[in-house]
Amino acid sequence: MDLTSAIQKIIPIVVKWRRYFHEHPELSYEEFHTSDFIYDQLISFGNLEVTRLTKTSIVAKLIGSKPGKTIALRADMDALPIQEETTFSFASKTPDIMHACGHDGHIAILLGVAKIVSQLKDHIYGEIRFIFQHAEEVFPGGAKELVDLGVLEGVNQIFGIHLLSSIPTGKIGITTGSFTANSDTFEIEIIGKGGHSAEPNKSINPLLIGAQLINNLHHIISQKVDVDERAILAVTEFNGGSAKNIIPDRAFLGGGVRTFSSIVRKTIEREIEQHAKNITAVYGANYIFEYTYGYSSIINDTELSLEIEKVVSEYFGDDAILRNSPIMVGEDFSAYLTKVPGIFVGVGAAFEDETLNYPHHHPKFAINENALENGLKLFIYTISRWNMKC
Repeated sequence: MDLTSAIQKIIPIVVKWRRYFHEHPELSYEEFHTSDFIYDQLISFGNLEVTRLTKTSIVAKLIGSKPGKTIALRADMDALPIQEETTFSFASKTPDIMHACGHDGHIAILLGVAKIVSQLKDHIYGEIRFIFQHAEEVFPGGAKELVDLGVLEGVNQIFGIHLLSSIPTGKIGITTGSFTANSDTFEIEIIGKGGHSAEPNKSINPLLIGAQLINNLHHIISQKVDVDERAILAVTEFNGGSAKNIIPDRAFLGGGVRTFSSIVRKTIEREIEQHAKNITAVYGANYIFEYTYGYSSIINDTELSLEIEKVVSEYFGDDAILRNSPIMVGEDFSAYLTKVPGIFVGVGAAFEDETLNYPHHHPKFAINENALENGLKLFIYTISRWNMKC
């Protein structure tokens, strides 16, 4: 099979699939219609062993005619609780739910790859495993669940992509080592003593304690983290009180922490609680602290990063390679990397017209559909190097 011709032939179908998924978004753990559609398409391709490890995830295996290594390819497929504000003819038909992170494109691309390579069984060495994963957007994430269920059994390495509106279309962002950040959250409940606002001396105001604590927390990184490390601490919630003449007995605050170093991760956790302990003690209050470790950093395998660079150089040109700095977002693809080496890259999906580019998770988020072809090519040509003899 002429791979170039096969890719060009399927691109209109991939675009059609992507728009269909965009019109019919589903939230994490609720991807029932999406997974049914994917299942039916995969069955129709032939030569694939298609199974469901969970109610809303799909795994397909293409077993080659000759022995070789097993590579896994992953696409996430959940949408977000966002009311879409675009004017596309294929905008979401579901109120308050939108594909605002590019997952609709990821599904369509991987379906296109499966359709092409399913017809190349006699040329495949080893196995190609297609993972259509549920619930990337909601911790603890679908990746960990699938790993725990054995989705990577027998897999030698895994490859994933993410369409990124922050990268020009035509560029492939490759990072060796850390690509995404550790993504954690924290919550602090401050327990004071309520009372009348006219008698503050008889109360312990948790809002005043919280205000001081918030100010102190935002000094942790500058005072406790080495300047060569990258880290973010942001308080994003602060709630308490129900009336203007009542001092509440409790206040709640919470936020997020992003790090790359495991040492820095633990340092910030420790310092947040230490500040909460010290400041509440000064006022005679108490606290409850909870720190949740979220998705860990994606650590790209060095050897696989170099191999992907070779693929991009050969089929896209050296100018297409964009050597990314690590980004502060979280991604549950890291769960797969606890079991096997892998590589996760960014596929540029920005428009030339900058006014059309919005960040991920924005109600006007959109991707340049020319990026679909680039994602498809990247998967196909990587397979051709790793598992194919034509």
